[in-house]
Amino acid sequence: MVLGGLQQQSQLAGVLYPTLEAKGTKDMSKQSPIPNALDKPFYDACNEERLVVQYCTNCRRYQFPPRPACTRCGKNASVEWRQLSGRGRIISRVVVHDTPTSSLIPEQPFNVAAIALDEEPEVIMLSHLPGIPVDQVPIGAAVEVIFETTPATGQKVPEWRVVG
Repeated sequence: MVLGGLQQQSQLAGVLYPTLEAKGTKDMSKQSPIPNALDKPFYDACNEERLVVQYCTNCRRYQFPPRPACTRCGKNASVEWRQLSGRGRIISRVVVHDTPTSSLIPEQPFNVAAIALDEEPEVIMLSHLPGIPVDQVPIGAAVEVIFETTPATGQKVPEWRVVG
């Protein structure tokens, strides 16, 4: 299972932010990631409303978050960016009642769901699941990626919504 930040500085939190209002949910302000050389292709694709992750042509596997080389074989020349379908399934969830992120404190409690991508279930992304009330996250439900614009930088970021 791959979990972690796009950068050591918790940029994966940049993919955690509900924005759609629904009964029992809150509208949260988005954190605005600032792309660096390593994750710029990911965020450039987000701005085009495409989901891309790294793929190792040597190991024939996807990896996320971005790394300078394949986490399995260590080769950097074999890592390329590939577009994915933007579909997955909810495999787990938590409700955050006490976040250290000051901008999210007023919005507590909120959902955080782990999403396994259809193309590579070992690649996990996180989402608040906009529109899903706290404690009502449907484990196993199909989801699709949506892209939301962050207010501070205008950077688009992926979120996930339940489909079907």
